[in-house]
Amino acid sequence: MIVQQAAAGSTSGAHFAFTDRWGGVSAAPYGQLNLGGAVGDDPAAVLANRDIAAKSLGLDPVSVVWMNQVHGRDVAVVDGPWGSADIPAVDAVVTGRGGLALAVLTADCVPVLLADPVAGVVAAAHAGRPGMVAGVVPAAVEAMTALGAQPSRITARTGPAVCGRCYEVPAAMRDEVAAVVPEAWSETSWATPAVDVTAGVHAQLAALGITDRHASEVCTLESDDHFSYRRDRTTGRLAAYVWLD
Repeated sequence: MIVQQAAAGSTSGAHFAFTDRWGGVSAAPYGQLNLGGAVGDDPAAVLANRDIAAKSLGLDPVSVVWMNQVHGRDVAVVDGPWGSADIPAVDAVVTGRGGLALAVLTADCVPVLLADPVAGVVAAAHAGRPGMVAGVVPAAVEAMTALGAQPSRITARTGPAVCGRCYEVPAAMRDEVAAVVPEAWSETSWATPAVDVTAGVHAQLAALGITDRHASEVCTLESDDHFSYRRDRTTGRLAAYVWLD
């Protein structure tokens, strides 16, 4: 199943979509709708799944821009699919081209989708713990503003991710993260140190002046309907998409 949302109050056609693990052709342990091409799944199954997902959203599969995600803060501004060129190692993509869909893969990290329909600019970012600390979300917003977007007009959606009650980390790591993004400090439901990446991302968005924000309530580790690397290790990847009509 794919959950699709429209930008609140928008007449310019900004769209956001998030997948779960169902409705594809991959076999276990990647079943069913694995959209990640670098997790060990059959490449033909991944291509078929990407085709299924795109067409269910009314998108041409070749118009979807994917990333080679590396937990950094680099951003690519794109005006078309990569084609035969190597997909660059970036963790955010931005475009001002209507009809071009941007996609981000996750299996516990936070998928961040951003849109300014007035400026006609959208972005997708991969915000795991390292990327959040490095500032990939502010970097994506900076690239959007360079294309004419304004933070006060940006709609932000974050998708299913491991929650702060489940993302256990060593105490020293929590302290390092909280020194950069205090709002990410958390504690598990069993009272051990944790990091809440979604809370940290939303704090960064708020600091940038983005007030139209919505976070998924789904914790990937707790949900059997979603892929979770921390739970299963060998598993598939979810996708989040953003595009303008």
